[in-house]
Amino acid sequence: MSVVDGPVPKHRQLREILLALVEGELVPDAPIPSERELVERFGVSRATVREAVGRLVSEGRLYRVRGKGTFVAAPKIESQMHLASFTEDMRRRGHKPSTVVLGADETVAPPPARAALGLDVTDRAFRIERLRSADGAPMAHEVSWLPASPLPGLLERDLTSSVYSILAHDYGRVLDSAAQSVWAEGADPLRARLLRVPPAAPLLVFRKTSYASGRAMEHVTSWYRADRYQVHMTLDSALHGHRHH
Repeated sequence: MSVVDGPVPKHRQLREILLALVEGELVPDAPIPSERELVERFGVSRATVREAVGRLVSEGRLYRVRGKGTFVAAPKIESQMHLASFTEDMRRRGHKPSTVVLGADETVAPPPARAALGLDVTDRAFRIERLRSADGAPMAHEVSWLPASPLPGLLERDLTSSVYSILAHDYGRVLDSAAQSVWAEGADPLRARLLRVPPAAPLLVFRKTSYASGRAMEHVTSWYRADRYQVHMTLDSALHGHRHH
């Protein structure tokens, strides 16, 4: 592949060539050729190289390490904001999901979870804490609260699989709507260790309450690695409200 004179700007041609290299030959975290190598190999100016590389950095396909060079970014996994479970979500994008259960017990829910689930002070709840991975790399730390009374025996089920599937198949509770908030947070020491990121690395936090026929069945907070996860949503006009897919 070469960069030629013509109607397409050279930096755009070089971006396409580099993108093909990133997608076809280089693995995540591999270095790309240096600025000087690219200048010599394609007979273009440094400004052209900087423009092409800069675009791929801003698009999240490459990342720079000061004093070290430019490297291939791991592909971000796009989340469609919908009611699919983590397991379905990852499979649909061609990733192999896996889950480690860090804790599962029956206890009294804290006030925010209790309010979200519509529980009284005396009502019991299940707390399920899990580490979710995609292709063997940690992706999210998740803490779920579920009401205990409608879900007897839940903690004996295989909680490494989709809780949504368990609710549907074993309890006839199909989650059909949800309310979700999203914000950004720096990783605290615990989550930094679990997700294998530096302390204070950016995380995307999702807090979601899911309902089955109007009854709140799960209140979950998930901390996702922002370097590996991005969100895609479709917003309709205000007339129709927002619809997240």
